[in-house]
Amino acid sequence: MAEPENASTDERVRRSVARTLGNGLLLLIVLGVLAAWGSLGAFTLQPGQAAILLRLGAHAGTITQEGFHLVLPPPIQTRQIVNVTEVRSADFGVVGEIDDETTQAKKLHEAAMQTSDNNIVLVSYSVQFRIKDAFAAHYRLADPLPVVRGAAQAAMREAVGRMTVDGVLRERRAALTAETGELLQDILDSYDSGLDIQHVQLQDVQPPSAVRAAFDDVVEATQDAIRAVNEAQGFENEVIPRARAEASELLAAAQGYREARVAESVGAASRFAALRAEYDKAPEVTKRRLYLETMEAVLPDVEKVIVEPGAAQLLPLLQLGGRDAPAGAQP
Repeated sequence: MAEPENASTDERVRRSVARTLGNGLLLLIVLGVLAAWGSLGAFTLQPGQAAILLRLGAHAGTITQEGFHLVLPPPIQTRQIVNVTEVRSADFGVVGEIDDETTQAKKLHEAAMQTSDNNIVLVSYSVQFRIKDAFAAHYRLADPLPVVRGAAQAAMREAVGRMTVDGVLRERRAALTAETGELLQDILDSYDSGLDIQHVQLQDVQPPSAVRAAFDDVVEATQDAIRAVNEAQGFENEVIPRARAEASELLAAAQGYREARVAESVGAASRFAALRAEYDKAPEVTKRRLYLETMEAVLPDVEKVIVEPGAAQLLPLLQLGGRDAPAGAQP
């Protein structure tokens, strides 16, 4: 607004100060509004939460790190906070007592499955899952639970259909849950659901009530067979080590006897070789010594007297009573 030409100096100063104050106040108001608007983009993520960011309606990213964050304020950029660590569960089949006949019939139909050998089994199980991709789980699925229920039934029926009734009831229950979990995860990944299967757990597996008694007899017979096999294996584990120990003992004794005989034979051969060397040096002396040693070995308990040839014409009177004769006996 132009000032009048005849305005005084004081009037001009007052108007200039008023304009300055007005402009400053307007600037403060604008800055305050901008600060308040910018504060709308500040938020804090708690542990286990993820923030989905949408910039003008398009996905701009997902923040998963906990703590304080500052982004563009709405409506330029909006955010959706999602809990990604919560584990949700879905039960299938008959679990516990059900009073409602309609619900029980529905659960029985849900649990009835056909095996590869054309038998029917009732499979009750539960599935635990959580969110691994917040944007996909929140915006690609209207409701994750019905999707998981449908995919889980398809995966379990396919896995049961590949096994025999004995495998489902007893032999391959662990393989059944593992295969179902893999099939279910593949189905959900093909949907780009953003869900992660944590665990598939069998609650109960039973044959239909009409043939349950026959199956119980089969199970009992199978348990008896397993018990008999375990007893036989226990007997085998007891007898075989003992037989091996006895065989090792006999083998060690035989080896020891062999080594002793070999050593004895080597010693005898060495002695014979030594005697042969001495015999070559003095045949008569060696022959006489061998004769005397042999007589000593053959007659160990007989008193022997050695008489040199030509030393006496008559034999001396010997004590016929031997060494045990009385000391006062006459010769």
